[in-house]
Amino acid sequence: MTSVNQEEFDVVVVGGGPGGSTLATLVAMAGHRVLILEKESFPRYQIGESLLPSTVHGVCRLIGVTDELAKAGFTHKLGGTFRWGARDEPWTFSFSVSRKTAGSTSYAYQVERMKFDQILLDNARRKGVEVRERCAVNDVVEDDGKVVGVTYTDADGTVRQAGARYVVDASGNTGRLHRHVGGTREYSDFFRSLALFGYFENGKRLPAPRSGNILSVAFGSGWFWYIPLSDTLTSVGAVVRREDADKIQGDPETALMKLVAESPLISEYLKDATRVTTGEYGKLRVRKDYSYTNTKFWKPGMVLVGDAACFVDPVFSSGVHLATYSALLAARSINSVLAGEIGETAAFSEFENRYRREYSVFYEFLMSFYDMHVDEDSYFWQAKKVTSSTRGELESFVELVAGISAEEFDLSDAESVALRFKKRSAEFADAVGELSGPEEGGDMKPLFKSSVVRQAMEQGTQEQTRAILGVGADAPMFPGGLVPSGDGLRWAVPDTD
Repeated sequence: MTSVNQEEFDVVVVGGGPGGSTLATLVAMAGHRVLILEKESFPRYQIGESLLPSTVHGVCRLIGVTDELAKAGFTHKLGGTFRWGARDEPWTFSFSVSRKTAGSTSYAYQVERMKFDQILLDNARRKGVEVRERCAVNDVVEDDGKVVGVTYTDADGTVRQAGARYVVDASGNTGRLHRHVGGTREYSDFFRSLALFGYFENGKRLPAPRSGNILSVAFGSGWFWYIPLSDTLTSVGAVVRREDADKIQGDPETALMKLVAESPLISEYLKDATRVTTGEYGKLRVRKDYSYTNTKFWKPGMVLVGDAACFVDPVFSSGVHLATYSALLAARSINSVLAGEIGETAAFSEFENRYRREYSVFYEFLMSFYDMHVDEDSYFWQAKKVTSSTRGELESFVELVAGISAEEFDLSDAESVALRFKKRSAEFADAVGELSGPEEGGDMKPLFKSSVVRQAMEQGTQEQTRAILGVGADAPMFPGGLVPSGDGLRWAVPDTD
């Protein structure tokens, strides 16, 4: 450390991943000076990700990378295929189940995050964002309770200070800056799992045209993901309960193959495959998939996006969706305040209410999804029954969504939530029972009868439609709330005429 240097920006973003680069781009597009501070050097490893259409055709279109993604050679996915529930045979969820995502936008991508994140970060640079890699943020700077900047150490070891109207924490789930907004981080007891995963070459693929689908397979000890990242490369991971950590301890190679042996379907798909043993993809890794939410998402001068604010179980690949969607919401709030069009409290309350609602919809969707799986002999799956969940867990969910969308969710107490979950998981299971298998390519409409499916797709498809057609919902999501501006970059007061 040699000296302290100070610069001024409108916004400083901590973290250059999808959430950080998306927000920075959207704020720069509104004419503001933005700095991204990223502690690593890109490209850097992140676990391979399965995207959703709303990210590809909504947010990515708004920031201008749709064509670049199309040229990157990422695997196309038309939906997801599951060995889950009462059915012995796999069933398929297609994005075309919704009229809003049918046709030319009824697909997404399986992406190698090293490539995807680089595309988004380079795009931020092209849009005028100052990007500094190998810069570790040390702390935030406050003045009379308001965050006004950060201190960081650059690649040369020099301590610097960057002042800003707003600091955005997009540093993910392992960062510590989130504590500066106040409140606490509350963890879910229902979704606390450990994942052991690696990469394989030449694994089997689902029948065309669904060969690019993610395959999720429930088995006695938990569930597997099987993500085809390219024609030959596959990400394979086993998710087990935290209480079963002994299943992934010891030699990781032996542990993973023992878990594979428990699943006949995954064993079949890996029969002729070879595990990658060199480079970044050659490491077997353990990841904590602990779902949580912070009790506060912002304070004057600072906002949390993506995993810095909340995280939910990854079975439906919602991670990048929540990161980029929250970045879009927060960018609208920042742009509105900087333009002097909306007050800070109104703008960021809109951000937080919408982000909490999206998180809660996925949370409920996933609880119902887990609850519908039938495996009476499995301790893992018995522990995932909603009726076995603790009252505290259900009360935590009530607290999460109460006052945000209480009318929609019809909340009164924990017992009513449990009954609603049971009803919706049964509804989900009935819809799955009407579906065709992945090889038959039948009608997927029955699945859209499930209310939790409709809720989980609703907001993403609205953003997708707005990005493509320039139109969207004109009514506020909450009483007294705001609506997106015509260009999608700010909030606006709804027209009451």
